[in-house]
Amino acid sequence: MNSPTSSVPWGRAILGCLAMLGALPAAAAPLADEAVWVGRFQRDLAPWQEVRLNDKLRPNEFSLRDWDGASALEVRSSGSMSLLARPVEIDLQRTPVLCWRWRIDAPLKKADMTQRSGDDYAARLYVSLALPERDKSFGLRAQLSMARSIWGPSVPDAAVNYVWDNQNPVGTERPNAYTDRTTMIVLRSGAGDAGRWVQERRNVGRDVARLYGASTRPVQLALTADTDNTGETARAGFADLHWVPEQAPCYSG
Repeated sequence: MNSPTSSVPWGRAILGCLAMLGALPAAAAPLADEAVWVGRFQRDLAPWQEVRLNDKLRPNEFSLRDWDGASALEVRSSGSMSLLARPVEIDLQRTPVLCWRWRIDAPLKKADMTQRSGDDYAARLYVSLALPERDKSFGLRAQLSMARSIWGPSVPDAAVNYVWDNQNPVGTERPNAYTDRTTMIVLRSGAGDAGRWVQERRNVGRDVARLYGASTRPVQLALTADTDNTGETARAGFADLHWVPEQAPCYSG
């Protein structure tokens, strides 16, 4: 199944800071005792939309499938990069925890998150963020103004990336090789869990508050496998994305 696409002339320097604000309807406001579903992948991709970073860059392939009993998004990447993204409107005080399942066939071999030439991942989940104006320093405002003058007004203020890496230990955190406005967090590493679905439960609210301040809010989720720098091949799957209160369980299906 092909997804709608948009071509965005953004460089790798803001790869972790993508946003499509206003392009698509946001998620409904959550109730405190309910899961807020943002990625069931059961019938069609709406409101998810493919974002292509550069017309000259080969895009990934996105499709829906039943995958070992899961209604899933399949991402195939071969020396390529594009994202499947959707806007979100989440109250991190009510539902700070993001739950999802993901899988890879195998980790990449040549990736190195410390180098721009190795900034590739077998699976990658972005949370793009907006900061209140009062929390932005003069230097940050100048930095963002320059970025938006080049790449357009939709560049967000910051981002957190949760990645399936090839070599760094689980729990590794570091700035993205292209921009210090994106923090990379390794949730899975290596081949030990490859070839099967694994469940993730991450307190995004806690990460965001710690890294960028308690008033920062999510504005977009994006999913991908990323191989344009190393030229490798990857296949990833994503399923059952939803937000829950801190004490609530994750759900599936």
